[in-house]
Amino acid sequence: MFFSRFVLSLQTKQNIMRTVRPKKNLGQHFLIDLDIARRIADTVDTCPGIPVLEVGPGMGVLTQYLLPKERDVRVVEIDGESVAYLKVHFPQLGEKIIAGDFLRMDLASLFQGKPFVLTGNYPYDISTQIFFHMLDYKDYIPCCTGMIQREVALRIASKPGTKSYGILSVMIQAWYDVEYLFTVDENVFNPPPKVKSAVICMTRNEVTSLGCDERLFRRVVKTAFNQRRKMLRVSLRPIFTERQPSLDFFAHTIMTQRPEQLSVAEFVELTNRVEKEL
Repeated sequence: MFFSRFVLSLQTKQNIMRTVRPKKNLGQHFLIDLDIARRIADTVDTCPGIPVLEVGPGMGVLTQYLLPKERDVRVVEIDGESVAYLKVHFPQLGEKIIAGDFLRMDLASLFQGKPFVLTGNYPYDISTQIFFHMLDYKDYIPCCTGMIQREVALRIASKPGTKSYGILSVMIQAWYDVEYLFTVDENVFNPPPKVKSAVICMTRNEVTSLGCDERLFRRVVKTAFNQRRKMLRVSLRPIFTERQPSLDFFAHTIMTQRPEQLSVAEFVELTNRVEKEL
């Protein structure tokens, strides 16, 4: 009986040491190209000297290139099988392997209130949620890098007047300078995704205050883009549920534009106009 349990335990450990099974429900696509992994890991050098948090390390393909940088490196992984693999292959991480959901983490206390770089091969399904969570802790994250679906990367980096420009573009560019670094083909993953990926770098700009109510700013941006093909005088009407704005508000020239035409600064101006009417 004891011998059978020992053999089963040994076999389980050997299986963990060999590989981790990609799970569709977690959006896992494991990067297998080591050169690309090294290039992604090197993007954290944009913000030298500060700690690094890697999201979704999987089997540690990025982690192996982050650890030699002699920083405080921590990883957060929701997949129990991957956590077990990391503990076997990266014992030097020890308690710095966080088994949990990044979206539920209090990032302010993670490195005792110190700033850190956020990086990773982010799961496609929740990459947008990851970046909104980042924005909630923007004062702790001066730099965010990593790989995401190419379509999302283009949205984040897009400028006003383009088809890809949207909610994510405005919300992130309000606080970060965005650089689209390079495109990654499907065949460097296991399993290969159905779309191309891209590596980006987001660096905190010098903005400390938008000059408007930040909560209302988010609401205005999201409401406007909910009907992105409509002029603002139409798409913004759902905000005014209790009282109708003045005639001057809708008569302003900005109201004849569509949301994709407005810069971040113009959305700030628009937010202040909305606040006066509410």
